Amino acid sequence: MSVEHGLAASRRWLVTGGLGFIGSHFIRIALAEDPELEIVNLDALTYAGNLMNLRDVECSSRYRFVRGDISDPAAVKAAIDPGVSAIVNFAAESHVDRSLIDAEPFKKTNVTGVRVLLEAAIAARVARFLQVSTDEVYGDAVTGELSEESPLSPSNPYSASKAEGEALVQEYRRDRGVPVLVTRGSNTYGPYQYPEKLIPLCITNLIDNESVPLYGDGMQVRDWLHAEDHARGILHVLGSGVSGNAYNLAGGNSCTNLEIAHRLLGACGRSPLTHLRHVSDRPNHDRRYAMSGAKAHALGWRPRIPFDTGLSETVEWYKSNEEWWRRIKRGEFTAYWERQYGARFEERA
Repeated sequence: MSVEHGLAASRRWLVTGGLGFIGSHFIRIALAEDPELEIVNLDALTYAGNLMNLRDVECSSRYRFVRGDISDPAAVKAAIDPGVSAIVNFAAESHVDRSLIDAEPFKKTNVTGVRVLLEAAIAARVARFLQVSTDEVYGDAVTGELSEESPLSPSNPYSASKAEGEALVQEYRRDRGVPVLVTRGSNTYGPYQYPEKLIPLCITNLIDNESVPLYGDGMQVRDWLHAEDHARGILHVLGSGVSGNAYNLAGGNSCTNLEIAHRLLGACGRSPLTHLRHVSDRPNHDRRYAMSGAKAHALGWRPRIPFDTGLSETVEWYKSNEEWWRRIKRGEFTAYWERQYGARFEERA
């Protein structure tokens, strides 16, 4: 990884949302690849944050965890150590179904939180600010593959809040000179993914001999990227990306949700006749996501993990780490959201 714009001068980064799915992979990989790097991890420990995700690095002298919300300026100020040269923002509310129930937490974290971090970036004079975004900001890709220059057309409160966060990032670049980067990742899968998402939900249900719920006809097309490849892509863009640019991190593994379900049914030894059920489709459900990864490829990044290998290894991880996800499924998830929304909350697949 080449390092530019002052990143080499100070090997100390602030990572936000690092106890979540992709953020924990990023921290683990970044610390392993750079023996001089120090990371401060600011995480609010909401329902999807999990201290177990980084048990293997929590005792490292090069890692420090600070509990706090990115929308709280005091918490952000307390987390930024002197000499921090980069901020990498993974912190986000990210589940579409939840955003349809109540958009406020998404606005707070994905918009207000981004603004607070950008102000902190100015005060700390960081060399890089990287905003982790999503392919969902493009909305439906009716034909072909969308590039970084394609218009953003979000179709739900979650993706709209991520698009607004991106707009803030670019505003601060133009008006305040913040050296910013944006990554837009494909649907991501792998170990440590919270079991409300499609792949871990299917796997954990099938382990327990329960059925797999599938929205509508299941013919929605998604592109899949392994969490380790996603983390390495973000790390590569952080070091080699051109300030002000967005980069698509595409997996190159497009398939329908129905195909994913059938693959997982086979891997878990279950039959679609008995373990697959179709449920009412989500309102305004995007039919197809597809991005071109050419710009990131030209920068020197490509996914390493073949989809068949990654999917098989992910199934085995959930089989071997039942205690990790059983703690979640025993009610912590439902209890948290019932406290937030009461009778309005209904868990949906």
